[in-house]
Amino acid sequence: MILGLVKWLQPVHGYDVRRELMSWGVDQWANIQPGSIYHALRKLAEEGLLAEVATEQVGGRPARTTYRVTRAGDQEFQELLRRYWWEYQDPFDPFGAAFSYLPALPRREAVAALRNRVRLLEARIEPMRALLAGEPEWSKYKPAHVTWMAELTVARAEAEIAWCGRIADRIAAGEGWHDSEVDQAEFGRRWRAAIADEFGPGPVEK
Repeated sequence: MILGLVKWLQPVHGYDVRRELMSWGVDQWANIQPGSIYHALRKLAEEGLLAEVATEQVGGRPARTTYRVTRAGDQEFQELLRRYWWEYQDPFDPFGAAFSYLPALPRREAVAALRNRVRLLEARIEPMRALLAGEPEWSKYKPAHVTWMAELTVARAEAEIAWCGRIADRIAAGEGWHDSEVDQAEFGRRWRAAIADEFGPGPVEK
């Protein structure tokens, strides 16, 4: 993200890189935190992927360094760009780890948590839905792919919203089991049996 933006805007100050990335909401979908951007710029410069063009200070303001992409940085950007276009990586979400331990939650709390996740997802994509539904004057200056990215975000969230609703209904209807409802030894036996059915017996079972 940072290499591409410097390449696009060069020569560019770190402040402008940060402001532009934050306007894209990268802290929400690209795992880029505002406080890490200046460090990343310096690190990329140390690695020879960016070059410092100049450092200037106006009045009492903090000094600003201007960057450009080096030949090595451009090559790195092109390689990363094509890797992420042509490969697939599962998106990381801590909810997946939490859901793995669904039985540890009381049934009613699990249902409530899933219903709440629906509300959180709805709130997150509501601004994007409004953006896609409206046609403000400035939209004619917006690249088409920005709209398509918003469509992808909304589609993914809507799919998870529907899934959360279905699973919450199934849990509320009594499907599955939870720690508070079964004997722990019995739960362990069921779990080991399920794993053995899926992957074959382990050394102990053999």
